[in-house]
Amino acid sequence: MPGSLLGNEVRRVEDPDLLRGRASYVDNLPFEGALHLTFVRSPMAHADVTGIDVTEAAQAPGVLAVYTAADLDLPPIAPFIEVNPRCARHPLATDRVRFAGEPVAVVVAETAAAATDALELVDVDYQPRPAVSDPELALEPDAPMQFPELGSNVADGSREAAGAEVLDGADVVVRARIENQRLAVVPMEGNAVAVVPGGQDEEFEASIYVSTQMPHVLRNGAAKMFGWAKDRVRVIAPHVGGAFGGKAGIGPEHAVAIGVARLLGRPVKWIETRSENLQSMPHGRAQVQYAELGLRTDGTIVGLRCRIIGDAGAYAGFGGGLVLGPTRVMVQGVYRIPRISFDGVVALTNTAPVGAFRGAGRPEATAMLERLMDMAAVELDLEPAEIRRRNFVPPEEFPYTTVVGTNYDSGDYDLPLTEALRLVDYDKLREEQARRIEAGEHLLLGIGMSSYVEVTGGGAAGEYASVEIREDGGATIKVGTSGHGQGHATSFSMIVADLLGIPLEAVEFVQSDTATVPRGGGTGGSRSLQLGGSAVREASQLVFQQARELAANRLEAAVEDIELTEDGQLGVAGVPTASLSWAELAQAAADKDNDGGTGLSANTDFIPDGATFPFGAHVSVVEVDVETGFVRPLRHIAVDDCGRVLNPLIVHGQQHGGAVQGIAQALWEHMSYDPDGNPVTGTLVDYTIPSAADVPGVDAVNTETITSRNPLGAKGIGESATVGSTPAVQNAVVDALRHLGVRHIDMPATPQRVWRTIEDAKAGRLAEPWRVPPAVFDTLPLRGDEESLETDEAVV
Repeated sequence: MPGSLLGNEVRRVEDPDLLRGRASYVDNLPFEGALHLTFVRSPMAHADVTGIDVTEAAQAPGVLAVYTAADLDLPPIAPFIEVNPRCARHPLATDRVRFAGEPVAVVVAETAAAATDALELVDVDYQPRPAVSDPELALEPDAPMQFPELGSNVADGSREAAGAEVLDGADVVVRARIENQRLAVVPMEGNAVAVVPGGQDEEFEASIYVSTQMPHVLRNGAAKMFGWAKDRVRVIAPHVGGAFGGKAGIGPEHAVAIGVARLLGRPVKWIETRSENLQSMPHGRAQVQYAELGLRTDGTIVGLRCRIIGDAGAYAGFGGGLVLGPTRVMVQGVYRIPRISFDGVVALTNTAPVGAFRGAGRPEATAMLERLMDMAAVELDLEPAEIRRRNFVPPEEFPYTTVVGTNYDSGDYDLPLTEALRLVDYDKLREEQARRIEAGEHLLLGIGMSSYVEVTGGGAAGEYASVEIREDGGATIKVGTSGHGQGHATSFSMIVADLLGIPLEAVEFVQSDTATVPRGGGTGGSRSLQLGGSAVREASQLVFQQARELAANRLEAAVEDIELTEDGQLGVAGVPTASLSWAELAQAAADKDNDGGTGLSANTDFIPDGATFPFGAHVSVVEVDVETGFVRPLRHIAVDDCGRVLNPLIVHGQQHGGAVQGIAQALWEHMSYDPDGNPVTGTLVDYTIPSAADVPGVDAVNTETITSRNPLGAKGIGESATVGSTPAVQNAVVDALRHLGVRHIDMPATPQRVWRTIEDAKAGRLAEPWRVPPAVFDTLPLRGDEESLETDEAVV
């Protein structure tokens, strides 16, 4: 319509409630007579539970009950994605604990303080077992097994028949063992749940108020676990303080809360502490990658061989299986690679289960490939940008199908790289880098780049939306996504305003209540705008057609002559005095509704034509102190292409947030364990997330390459900057030390790690970044011979 909001910066309509303290989180919600839960957690990574004495705790002041697995008799958890059905997990440990922090009992009390005080009164007898926290050691034949019935710690895996032959004909092969370290999700709000019990004679068996990114998925999991029909469970997600992939599906504490509420017939509440969050919320990343890239002397790629371990943690966490899904799907990246051999194995370790973290398998693929490209550039004495350009898939070849079968929609990969190098003034930076080296300065400059493509919004599930015109002339939209900071209310309202001419402030946005919104896929995989937004657009168009027909009848005109006027009414083309407001049309529809009509509303389930593939290029500039190993990021350029940009303000916000999380992985964050499976970085004193003072300014820029796979032309943006930023920063650190012979530094590039590498380089004892991969890869079934976790979309 004239004066469209789309493509313009529009401030988020969600923000005033958040800024003025009007937002309601689970812990803010009042539930009369609510009981409080705290969990007794195992201090051991692997042990038999030989006895639990709750007598003293149960008699403590304010305590109503203390329950073990035997008391509640709950079924196994319905996994978000099942990697191996033989690795089932119960909400409370039964006979064995498999990671430090696993809940073994629950205390139920009148207050949170009383429940916490009683924790130390629960006496649990453990018989320690040998533990393994390193995924490579877990794959050794003599490693202590988590599930002896499996015969090993392999939860899943497959290999290609080709193997080393994909490198035949290469003049040069660069290879590296690369660690993509385990990360904690660390949302501002941890897990939180409150359960109000119902019953057979009530509307719902249970009403679950929960901090989740996927209310309908959690509802389905609860219904499956407890044997209820889906419509007998109500899930409400109020404001959610971040998720980043860590709040997908039903977790053990959720299941226990439901079980206790049912047993006692009273509301219960559990709010996760920060230490609990770090130890037990599913972690992300956690891959060990053995990668080899073959090239000709002119820099063109011959083939890629990958052997990758995905650490699943305990109970075959689905994040370990992402190696066989999104990591494999995106392993070719932005390049023409004629031959690929991809072997992947999912390892069980005595650590917290691994799930998803912003990017979910795609950042791992890009980080590996972009490290290899920089190593190849050094080996062939080529500029990093030049070797990339010689291998980019050209724009005229789209849609493009990769060797592993991934079908890219659209792309122009040199466009963002060229823009990023221009913005950073690349040639001038190289001159300054050379000057510092020549002068022998101790603060060296590193310039790193990355080019990436990722997958968003895939799968065939689609998304639900409805649009209803109210009698006051405003609109109410209901969408099956679940926004918690991404700007859904603003973006979806902009679409309605654009199509129907209804002011943004007159659009009411409803989400995250399964009793009000009948179905939905929630938020994950950067799916919301392209799927939820397209559903809102489709429903709005249906409403507009209804309104045209109603207006035509009332104004005695042909339907095709009815159009949206400049002031947001429906009128007859060429007849300025003949028009009806949305309020008049809604009232007319309501009158018609009383006579058996359907009102002025429509709902739809939008199904996309396929996944979309955002892409981009990042350039990082860092300063490395060769005396201390300290790395200071100076500047970061993020040029991300997410198709059509509907609201630049929201897109840039996603770029900033994503880039900071990616920078943090490269330099600071690492969820680590000692050899016995004890968390070493189990608090925010040790797990180093950055503050605003630690990160550089991010120059967020966009190119726009439209996709044809949804009517908005949009691709995802929520995870793109995380995908692009991490390898750019890692490459920058290595680049600063390239003249010393340094070829690789694993993440995070901490001062200690960087300093040791510098000292090794000076002493001439740098080791090659490669060793023989574990023998387990040779034992894996050939791809296609065994069902494994594969998906053409990123799940969260």
